[in-house]
Amino acid sequence: MSESEELAKLIRQSVVMILAGGQGQRLYPLTRRRAKPAVRFGGTYRMIDFTLSNCVNSNLKRIHLLTQYAASSLHRHIRRGWLDMFAEPLGEFIDTIPPQKIFAERWYGGTADAIYQNLFLLQEERPARVFLLSGDHVYKMNYRRLLAFHETNQADLTLACLPLPRQRCTQLGVVECDEEGRITGFVEKPADPHPMPGNEEYCLASMGVYLWNTEVLARQVAEDATADSTHDFGRDIVPKMVDQGLAAYAYCFSDPDTDQPAYWRDIGSLDVYWRANMDLTSPLPKLDMYDSAWPIYGDQGYHPPAKIVHGQQTSLNDSLVAPGCIISAATVSHCVLSPGVYVAEDAQVAQSILMDEVQVGSGARLQKVIVDEGVTIPPGYHIGLDPEADKKKFVVTEEGITVVPAGVILD
Repeated sequence: MSESEELAKLIRQSVVMILAGGQGQRLYPLTRRRAKPAVRFGGTYRMIDFTLSNCVNSNLKRIHLLTQYAASSLHRHIRRGWLDMFAEPLGEFIDTIPPQKIFAERWYGGTADAIYQNLFLLQEERPARVFLLSGDHVYKMNYRRLLAFHETNQADLTLACLPLPRQRCTQLGVVECDEEGRITGFVEKPADPHPMPGNEEYCLASMGVYLWNTEVLARQVAEDATADSTHDFGRDIVPKMVDQGLAAYAYCFSDPDTDQPAYWRDIGSLDVYWRANMDLTSPLPKLDMYDSAWPIYGDQGYHPPAKIVHGQQTSLNDSLVAPGCIISAATVSHCVLSPGVYVAEDAQVAQSILMDEVQVGSGARLQKVIVDEGVTIPPGYHIGLDPEADKKKFVVTEEGITVVPAGVILD
């Protein structure tokens, strides 16, 4: 059997478990009524679409989506955008799995606990490998390369990593490894992250992308379930594995064309969410969503083409405009507009994210604003121009982004 045939066999013997139950408190109010992975990103997608597209493009089509908080929004998106991509007679599936209290009388109490409570799925299917992924990260990764690295090193666990500036790593897991990539140290969210050898400004950060040998994963979460711990992979299980001397390796995630660190974002806060969307409005964004060789799938809905109505004030620059949008003699610059947005004449919208069906009245002014679904901005209304005034009505982030929640009535 050739190496490629062996890899294809291992892919067929693998299962994916995606953690998609987090409440996403730092994305409030966008997560007030929806699961964090179901939040819009890039105009036409949901955050979960990037992880799922990586799976489908890597031919990983046995997927368990572990849901919990505000799960109906995510279940609806999967039903509308993803079910038709899986052929059940061929052994393919995507199942949404809420807490079932089979192994424990509680909801999921941590990332490791979520896997422990679903060990019966692994017992039934007996996969050789388990890809453990997050549903709220934005990136493009070929998981087959991760699997090949895992097999070459005969690893018990392989953890995808990439170098990031030290100041960004206080909210991530930080990895230390030897020259062969074997992990020698791991600290979750350190106050003073350990730098990479020879580069004091960068750390090797965990992406929250794990590949496990199934038996090792099952044993680790079962032991952790009765331990005095936070039942978290980063805080508890990975450091314990390193201390025990098990074969844990770091896979450095890089662009296959340039061999440079690839694009990855953990959308952990409103400011990160805004910046990541604004990244997409640059002329050559680091995240290429137009790559036909690695398409991003999802529920694209049924909308007419976007329409730009010409007028003396019409200006559209460096923006993403989804189907169903109408821009009528208005100025839109560095914006991400989701399906069905309407911007009326003489309105000015800059550096903003407008969710589905947002209506912007004539003469309104929006600057660095996130507007959630279905909100109507009255004619002449100003948001984002006076942060102190905005704080009396809306959430305003540390970086000055004003967030208008769904359901609000403005007058």
